[in-house]
Amino acid sequence: MSTCNVSTCNDAEAVCEIADVQSSHDIRQLAIDKVGIKSVRHPVKVADKSEGYQHTIAMFNMYVYLPHNFKGTHMSRFLEILNSNEREISAENFETMMREMVLRLEADSGHVEMTFPYFINKKAPVSGVHSLMDYEVSFVGDIDKGTYRQTTKVVVPVTSLCPCSKKISDYGAHNQRSHVTVTVRTNEMVWIEDIVRMVEDQASCELYGLLKRTDEKYVTERAYDNPKFVEDMVRDVAAVFNADKRIDAYIVESENFESIHNHSAYALIEMDKTRSK
Repeated sequence: MSTCNVSTCNDAEAVCEIADVQSSHDIRQLAIDKVGIKSVRHPVKVADKSEGYQHTIAMFNMYVYLPHNFKGTHMSRFLEILNSNEREISAENFETMMREMVLRLEADSGHVEMTFPYFINKKAPVSGVHSLMDYEVSFVGDIDKGTYRQTTKVVVPVTSLCPCSKKISDYGAHNQRSHVTVTVRTNEMVWIEDIVRMVEDQASCELYGLLKRTDEKYVTERAYDNPKFVEDMVRDVAAVFNADKRIDAYIVESENFESIHNHSAYALIEMDKTRSK
């Protein structure tokens, strides 16, 4: 490809070609599974079960597959795709955005992660005072040779109380804050609020943004009456997901940030219900 030296170009009307290095041939015969951009912030609009929509900021990771014969991908096109959509990306145009991405970048496959804080207005159990709880949510999309698949990942903070500690102690029991992380693939719309509720119902006790003294008494006693090992947590959530016909596949993880150890307790269950049919 010829290039023009602007400093020596005498024709003001000349069209100077700029070298496209990314599209040049690579001789190493090594394809790249994922290449793209990470940690790009962009406004998003997310369906809210009670309010219609809520507006938040997401962190995007966007990748495509790069064949062995291409030297590089066109990084600027990822940002062009983000900004060519509506000002706010939504679940409704997420698949459309991904299909545009692989088309514009001439790729067979692509992967996008959209991670954002999602807020739920919760009422304290006794006083009834309202406060917002935030949850980390990710929409993860994959497209391969035209086939699209999306999963939703939600990190739900809860309280867990140790059954062993309760059993062996004359009074009290140690508890801790836990993160239950669920990744689900569904065959129809499932609200983020519904996923959170399914998880929180299986914890020793759920968390709240704001509690009065009467509420603190309630949640402390609730956890004490409902002790859960990390193993109990993932099994109980998995059992709920197994019974829900809207959920085709899931991963349930629980990490308990131990209050009497300098390590975490962890458990995971993974299931693809479509393979067991």
